[in-house]
Amino acid sequence: MKQVTRCWSTSGLLLAVLWASAAQAQSVRETVRDTVPQVQPALSAEAPPPGSSVSGATRTIGWEQLIPAGWDPYKDLKALNLDSLKDNDPKADEALKKMRQMWDNAPINPLILGQGVRLPGYVVPLEDLAAGIKEFLLVPYFGACVHSPPPPANQIVHVLLDKPVKNLRLMDVVWVSGPLSATKTDSHMGVASYRIDGKAVTPYQVKKR
Repeated sequence: MKQVTRCWSTSGLLLAVLWASAAQAQSVRETVRDTVPQVQPALSAEAPPPGSSVSGATRTIGWEQLIPAGWDPYKDLKALNLDSLKDNDPKADEALKKMRQMWDNAPINPLILGQGVRLPGYVVPLEDLAAGIKEFLLVPYFGACVHSPPPPANQIVHVLLDKPVKNLRLMDVVWVSGPLSATKTDSHMGVASYRIDGKAVTPYQVKKR
């Protein structure tokens, strides 16, 4: 099997395996659904958008490169046998709590820090000013932090722009360019392990085949 980091972005690591069998512990499974995101495939980062270059060397990266090799985001959950757990089993509650704590303190990949990067993602605004949005979270799949629980902190990037951008809305899909740092941010929408000091924000465009 490929490394977790690569599978995360390509197959999405969907949790169907964890609750696909018969529901002897339906309440436990519903708790898992409500607590653990059904991670979807991240946006492709194969091609940079036209006219989006910024000063200095800029490297186009994907979300899998934000996760250190060998880190398994579902380690604690995999140890549970959901079929054997009864409603409101304290083992499930404890495992989910431990998993959430682990995700909020997810390790970073030090090999990409300090680089000028270009990363695609969905916008989760942290403010709504008349002048526009200057601060938001960038997440890898639709609904993260809004319609589903936050993904691991190493899959959330806090973006601070040089100046506000108008007409930027919730779940808009964009490319963000700028230097990447390991600056942790704990917001009401989720915990981010990284920050990009945004120098450019452009609409995300899918490469035509």
